Amino acid sequence: MSVQNLAVLLLAVALAACAQVVLRHGMMRSAASAKERGTSLAVNAMGSGWIWLGLVLFAISAVAWLLTLSRVPLNIAYPFNALGYLAILAASVLVLHEKANAWTVLGSVMIVGGLVFVVTMSPSHG
Repeated sequence: MSVQNLAVLLLAVALAACAQVVLRHGMMRSAASAKERGTSLAVNAMGSGWIWLGLVLFAISAVAWLLTLSRVPLNIAYPFNALGYLAILAASVLVLHEKANAWTVLGSVMIVGGLVFVVTMSPSHG
């Protein structure tokens, strides 16, 4: 895989992970606002800049992913999404101040390890 293809692939994964974190933040704020105002969660979410930012990040991520799929075999590209699991776990704890227990961390590491194993032990890379 070329450095350029790897960069686009990692960009797609990173943007998708960022989008998840931004959307979570937006929904937490929208839920609090809906409760405080006694209004609909959906209406609050639709008016949230955080939600729109998350959706834009997902859209850009999708374009990068489509570009990746045009250049990299799916069985090589897809396991890189496991990096998103780790990024989201880290961001949920560090940015959103959510709690993660040892089992969550261990399970996430095992998923990533398994996917890395599958990719590196693949008999054919394209």
